[in-house]
Order: sequence, then C-alpha cells, then structure tokens
Amino acid sequence: MSEYAIRPLGAATWDAFVHLAEKHNGVWSGCWCTWFHPACAEKGESPEGNRAYKERLVREGRAYAALVFDGDVAVAWCEYGSPDELPNIYHLKEYNAGLDKAPDYRLTCFFVDRNYRRKRVAAVALEGALDLIAKAGGGVEETHPQDTRGKTTSVSFLYNGTRSLFEKAGFSYERSKGKNHCVMRRTVAPS
Repeated sequence: MSEYAIRPLGAATWDAFVHLAEKHNGVWSGCWCTWFHPACAEKGESPEGNRAYKERLVREGRAYAALVFDGDVAVAWCEYGSPDELPNIYHLKEYNAGLDKAPDYRLTCFFVDRNYRRKRVAAVALEGALDLIAKAGGGVEETHPQDTRGKTTSVSFLYNGTRSLFEKAGFSYERSKGKNHCVMRRTVAPS
C-alpha cells in the first residue's frame, strides 16, 4: 500500500470522487455508486439525479467509501456502510432466508480506474475500507462477491470483487447467494 494513500469519502474528497466517476461516465451507466443505497426521488431517475443523491448522502455523512489515491488523484474506491445505509443487495429474498444475524457493515461496491486495473488496487481499497471500519469501532463485515471459481470474468460483473480477493483478506465463506455470488464475513477489531 506504500505507493497509494487511503482517504475516506467525504466533503474534502468529494471533488476527487467526482473526477474519477466522471472519467468513467458516472460509473456503470450513471449509477454514481448509488445502487445499494435506499430508494429516493433522485435515485435512478438519471445520472445527474444519482450524482446529486450521492453528494447529498456524502455531505450528510451517510455514504462511506475508502478512496485510493495515487498522489492527488482518486483511482479507486470500496464502498461500505451498515445494512440500513446499504439495504439494496442482489438476491435479497435468498439472502434473508439464510440470515442468522445482520452484520455491522456491508462492503458493497468496488470501482477501479481503467488505467489501474489488474494492479491489485482493489485489494488496496479493501484494506483501506477495513482500516476505516476498525477506526470507527470495528465489527462484523459482510460482502457478496462473485465466486469465479478461478475463471476469468469481465470486470463489468465484478462490482463487488471476487471470492479469492476476500479470502486473501481473511474473510470466511458462509454460503452461496444467487447463481455466482456468495456471502462472506470477517470480524474486524477496533483500532
């Protein structure tokens, strides 16, 4: 991680987040990393509405991400938050059927600048998010990555990383969810 710096998403880093998202057309057809947040009037109406919604959440302190910086430029992020802050997950009915206890945090979305892909920057973002969660008091982290079973997969399907990425970070496999995703957890101690 020495060549990169981690900074939390917030008012001070909003412009860097915007620059990265705009470079990639608002990310995934203008989502602006809002899909997992609760529904509202702005969300999903347009890329501009998604951007405004994300900015409002960030300025209100209700949207969290570890931003990876190369110098002064944001090159990646890992979004995280409580299940209340990020309630929209794929295969929710199946997920809820196997749920014993809700996690403290969900890690829901990664994005890496196209010029930084395949350079382990997602792993840097993940470690940054876990460090920020530890500083916030720690707890049980949960994620729902793609279980690629060692096969090469298009990055357009890897919005939440791969099972192997999380295994390397100490997450344990809990169960499958949907066709190619799984539920994984790790407990992070407070720092």
